[in-house]
Amino acid sequence: MNRTIAIVGGDARYLELIRQLQALTDTTLLLIGFDKLEQGFTGLKQLAIDEVTPNELDAVILPITGTDSNGIVEPVFSEKKIHLSTNWFQQLKKSTIVFSGIANAYLKNAIKKANIKLVPLLDRDDVAIYNSIPTAEGTIMMAIEHTDFTIHSSCVVVVGFGRVGHTVANKFSSLGAKVSVSATHMKDLARVTEMGLTAIPLDQLALHMQACDLLINTIPAPVIGKEEMKHLPSHAVIIDLASNPGGTDFTYAKQRGIKAMLARSLPSIVAPKTAGKILANVIKQEIIQNPY
Repeated sequence: MNRTIAIVGGDARYLELIRQLQALTDTTLLLIGFDKLEQGFTGLKQLAIDEVTPNELDAVILPITGTDSNGIVEPVFSEKKIHLSTNWFQQLKKSTIVFSGIANAYLKNAIKKANIKLVPLLDRDDVAIYNSIPTAEGTIMMAIEHTDFTIHSSCVVVVGFGRVGHTVANKFSSLGAKVSVSATHMKDLARVTEMGLTAIPLDQLALHMQACDLLINTIPAPVIGKEEMKHLPSHAVIIDLASNPGGTDFTYAKQRGIKAMLARSLPSIVAPKTAGKILANVIKQEIIQNPY
């Protein structure tokens, strides 16, 4: 049975994703929001969203960022915004799978009303762990670019010990940095200590800022505020890896003259080919398992 997959928007990693999905047999790929793409894909259809018949789709792949609160997708490779209304989702078949990196309230509500399956890719442990590798490498790249000191022997504080925080802490430690990790749960603090790193309870983070050269946040909540930053050295750099808007008070950082950056979509910048393969592997598994 032939399956039809619509890829709606997406960044550089989606180019590799498309190449990987082309290898699926009995599959038709429809590209929406790729009209400014310089490199073409032989044999694939590039369409506008109003040229697509929703009830003919077996899968829909949205960008990593999903939609905004009004159902708008902003493609990287097109100047035309794409609107996916609640009604559009309701026209999909009940067997259709919708893939998105993250899912906001709008998308979850639209999917619930349509009574179809949603796969938020970044909620999966396998995707998040694999993605943490290019994220960590990108953080190292940013640290080298925006500091005037070596990572080796510098004092690095990683806030959060989830899937990204764990990998980031490990990579910086392997480069010879003096790494501390701030977390809430006792089991995480115990694991940090077991790794030979310094464990800091999150509620005591402000007490450990005086010697910090590089502060890396991975928690998508306001955890790097005035209290935490007021004792930071003026040469310190903050790299926030949390999803938009991050967990840093960027206004106060600017007032203090501290360089603070929200690092978004590092896997797509640092290693789009690898990141695309990671997404493709998961999507292919889900598609192959779905009976349609």
